[in-house]
Amino acid sequence: MEKRRLNKISKLIQKDLGEIIQNDARTGMKGTIISVTEVSVTDDLSIAKVYLSVFPKDRREGVVQGLKDNTPAIRNALAQKIRHQLRKIPRLSFHSDESLDYVEAIEASLKGEDENPIKNPSILDKRGNI
Repeated sequence: MEKRRLNKISKLIQKDLGEIIQNDARTGMKGTIISVTEVSVTDDLSIAKVYLSVFPKDRREGVVQGLKDNTPAIRNALAQKIRHQLRKIPRLSFHSDESLDYVEAIEASLKGEDENPIKNPSILDKRGNI
């Protein structure tokens, strides 16, 4: 029961934070796409870890740092949106979601002729047979 409640709260925060950040991105960061990929809330609702995906990825560190610097204002905007659903607004902790980098690395290795074990089976001898 408790896990389902935390999951609902996480999804609520994810949705509302996504709207808040996207509205700010439209006005201040033209050409940048920011999405909230995951929100993880602690059991006591004191901290919410917010994972962000930023495109283009060369702006990632600046965007995450900017959000960290503006955390009180973002938390206040979140409190205004969800004040009727939650009594306690968790502290926000912003983190970069690097799962897209992992997917891109896999795609790049599969596209490369000399690194693709399907198209070049001799590479398996270098890595050790599986």
